[in-house]
Amino acid sequence: MAAMETVEGGDEEEEEEAPPPPHAAVLEVWQSGLARLVRDPLLCDLPAQVTPEEISSQIALEYGQAMTVRVRTADASEAPMPVVVVQNATVLELKKALQRFVQLRQERAGGVPHISWRYIWRTYCLSFGGEKLTDDGKKLREYGIRNRDEVSFVKRLRK
Repeated sequence: MAAMETVEGGDEEEEEEAPPPPHAAVLEVWQSGLARLVRDPLLCDLPAQVTPEEISSQIALEYGQAMTVRVRTADASEAPMPVVVVQNATVLELKKALQRFVQLRQERAGGVPHISWRYIWRTYCLSFGGEKLTDDGKKLREYGIRNRDEVSFVKRLRK
């Protein structure tokens, strides 16, 4: 019986010696690793709080597997937003990438106001070269959109 107590006591000591790292410490290690990664010339345009998704997109851009589509707001008051999508992306994939871009930008600015994307897509559509991108399943390439082209929001007309 004394041997069992020793074994149990030994297990407790081992657990105390190597506690799992707290979430904050792991997050700090992760962020510092990403910060080092972002210093690479290929990834230097990315923000300090970069996401793995943004790193993958930047690498895909470098290898020609993705393209940047610049999206201008309807009032054209600010610079176009550089949204990265795969080369054979559809209009729907561009919309989702744009939503993610805006969400990340808002989180980094310190606030997370709610945007009703349902309202936005009901009220506006994207346009390229005077043509509205109304078919979500159609590929951007079919509309003639290439790397670094600019699309803009235009008001939908009621039927």
